[in-house]
Amino acid sequence: MSQWVNICHINDILPQTGVCALLGHEQVALFRPYHDEQIFAISNIDPFFRASVLSRGVIAEHNGELWVASPLKKQRFRLSDGLCMEDESHSVAHFDVRVKDGQVQLKA
Repeated sequence: MSQWVNICHINDILPQTGVCALLGHEQVALFRPYHDEQIFAISNIDPFFRASVLSRGVIAEHNGELWVASPLKKQRFRLSDGLCMEDESHSVAHFDVRVKDGQVQLKA
């Protein structure tokens, strides 16, 4: 049975930015694109370079969906599910995330 794990307070993530967090031994990139409590969570590992950098990527909107561009070679990953726009075979994991009582939580 999975459970929700507190990661940080919502105010620890500035709007229009991402941060890296650990869920067990896995690096997760958390993104807060707006000033509300909507948070997205995908793997922090850029699959093209095996580097821990996606949380430092630039958030952008394309065709009504939110993406993060890797800071290395700018491949884009959809925040809602981790799909790689340029090459679906390099998509990243997506994590269930919610905000409860101001706490950002990931499903373990």
